[in-house]
Amino acid sequence: MTEAAELPPAPEQARDVFGDRFADAVRYAELLAEAGVRRGLIGPREVPRLWERHLLNCAVLSEVVPEGVTVCDVGSGAGLPGIPLALVRDDLKITLLEPLLRRTTFLTEVAELLGLDHVTVVRGRAEEVMGKIPPVHVVTARAVAPLDRLATWGIPLLRPYGEMLALKGDTAEEELKSAATALSKLGAVETSILHVGEGVVDPLSTVVRVEVGESPGGVRFAAKRAKAARTGRTRRRR
Repeated sequence: MTEAAELPPAPEQARDVFGDRFADAVRYAELLAEAGVRRGLIGPREVPRLWERHLLNCAVLSEVVPEGVTVCDVGSGAGLPGIPLALVRDDLKITLLEPLLRRTTFLTEVAELLGLDHVTVVRGRAEEVMGKIPPVHVVTARAVAPLDRLATWGIPLLRPYGEMLALKGDTAEEELKSAATALSKLGAVETSILHVGEGVVDPLSTVVRVEVGESPGGVRFAAKRAKAARTGRTRRRR
């Protein structure tokens, strides 16, 4: 049996990034290294690089998230990037959306343990929750799926003129090019590649930003969204 890898001490940059929440970030890292590995949420080989590759890599996404908005982290998994984002930004209302029970159980435990009152955990697939959760200003995602497929799940959850922020690696530019037609059909009006985390992570974190117009999801989802809105109004009147 392979001996569990040891979690390294938090790097100095983590104190600056997480500020008053630094102790909570350390506890989250410990939970990932212990319960996260034990429950199969992350691989044991990831433990030595939890800080640089995971927590800090995700926390710097906050640089491009507007103030005071609603966020849905699609396919949140073990809480990346949603929980690091929540630790550095208590002005956000964040929904962690994840279909697997063992993951949502872990996410709920973490949110309660760390006192993340601005975080809500929802179990379900993105395509199932439209109309059940309010549309959000920002959708986030990391390592969930190729951009074209991710967009079909994430963009319909946006409010008009919202944006999807997807943490990607070296394939970001290539994925963006190959997804251009799909993004256009889904109502995207502008796309860009951003690099964040100067002085915190090396290499910088790469973010694909997809901004939508007045019809997130495009024509395909307009009728579904209208039906969901009517159903919601009917339920409220009862």
